[in-house]
Amino acid sequence: MKHGMWLGLLGWLLAGNVGAQSLAGIWQGVETDPEEPGATWPALLRVQEGKGSGLFGVLYQEATGRPNVTVTFQVRATRTANGLALEHVRKLNETGATPFSYWCDGTIAFTYDAKEEKLTGRAAYEPVGDCDKGSFTLYRVKLKSAAKVTAGTETTIRVSGRDVRWYADADLKQLVNSGNAYRTKLSKTTTFYITQGYYRTRESAVVPITIQASGAAPAPKPKPAPKPAPSDTARSAPPPAPAISEKPVVLPTVLFKLGTPELLAEALPALDQLAAELKARPALRLQVAGHTDRIGESDKNQILSEQRAEAVKAYLVKAGIEPERISTIGYGDTRPLYASPDARNRRVEVAEAK
Repeated sequence: MKHGMWLGLLGWLLAGNVGAQSLAGIWQGVETDPEEPGATWPALLRVQEGKGSGLFGVLYQEATGRPNVTVTFQVRATRTANGLALEHVRKLNETGATPFSYWCDGTIAFTYDAKEEKLTGRAAYEPVGDCDKGSFTLYRVKLKSAAKVTAGTETTIRVSGRDVRWYADADLKQLVNSGNAYRTKLSKTTTFYITQGYYRTRESAVVPITIQASGAAPAPKPKPAPKPAPSDTARSAPPPAPAISEKPVVLPTVLFKLGTPELLAEALPALDQLAAELKARPALRLQVAGHTDRIGESDKNQILSEQRAEAVKAYLVKAGIEPERISTIGYGDTRPLYASPDARNRRVEVAEAK
């Protein structure tokens, strides 16, 4: 959506499913206006599948040459024959507002190009100020070659996107390649961290792409270390460092189904390990804090976060932990760790209760 100055900002896109092709993910690009040659509005869309055939997400955009003037909208979309129809739901956040500025919103019709992982859209805005129409071009980073390669064999890995850069680390300090193709030889399963330089914004995302390498020759077994000489006095090994302290610790695999306090299956091993630690430290009292993402109404998210903390407590009690050792609290959507929508915000944190 464009922003006028009256300055219009924003308006833009979404993703969905065309046939069997999911359009969920992170899309980066730009809005232009044929009536304002040379003007651009960089944008970033994050979208995921909802219930049924719908999609939902958030849309961020910056004003041309004014990165301090931004807006974030909640959006939703429905699939069409060749793309999707997007509509703005509500404004989540705005910076740099003045009494003379406003944001355009309305509907956007997008078409999807599977070869380029590209969305192009035409906006029809509500008639506010000079809001009328806008054009969008957005790209998504997606693996376009095999996800599994033979270890030790030179191969070409391909991804979609514009002005692509490949990094070996999530902090983006080790640049290893630029461009959509990377000719390399992998000895083990490797994750690359991909960025797009096409109309970057302050919210531009890093997309991890993992390539599995199989068939590697087994590493030689290390020679056994010589046994230490027996000591005069038998001593027990020191206990392992505790995972729980007064500082909150995120349990990254303890996640929940969208909009519910139902634990995902991958949460159970971490909770079993937590229960074992509580049994090994009978004096430890635990606080469980629940969190949600920023999709939906804040009051409902607050209740949901409390329910998620209680779900973790219920699991630990079932595993044999006394209920009075566990307290719970919910923070709703007030403390996200990642830009929404992101499943990692639907989390719990644990800390030693004071």
